[in-house]
Amino acid sequence: MSIFSFIKNAGAKVLGIGKTEEEEAAEALAAKQKAEAMAANYMEQTVRDLQLEVENLSVCIVEDTATITGMAYDQATKEKVVLVVGNSKGIATVDDQMTVSYKEPEAQFYMVVSGDTLGKIAKKYYGNAMKYPIIFEANQPMLKSPDLIYPGQVLRVPNLDD
Repeated sequence: MSIFSFIKNAGAKVLGIGKTEEEEAAEALAAKQKAEAMAANYMEQTVRDLQLEVENLSVCIVEDTATITGMAYDQATKEKVVLVVGNSKGIATVDDQMTVSYKEPEAQFYMVVSGDTLGKIAKKYYGNAMKYPIIFEANQPMLKSPDLIYPGQVLRVPNLDD
């Protein structure tokens, strides 16, 4: 019995069977880019389905970063679009390149931790847990219930008008 050594990709080159490492890498890259484009299209459709007004909305995903462009109706809409995209599976960073038609003060973003409730978050930001409906309303239509938040989710916390 003997052990023979071969060039790993020679079969693909010599006999025309199989694929070279370069061909496999190119196919993997093409599949990844197609998946990123499909995810971006899905996010754009989700924003439209939520009736968030953004002209010329475009989401582009590369790796775990989403870049968003377009003109949002107002600051709240812009922030909600960022949250829809950023709270999506596989997205770690959002590059917000959107503009707004009607300027408003920016809200703060808060990442939910285990044990949080909207009341606890309201107490932290507003000094009054009973102001949780403000946070709930600021995150609609993404939130369906004030009781359904989860660790890692990012929420809008708007400034209170004085």
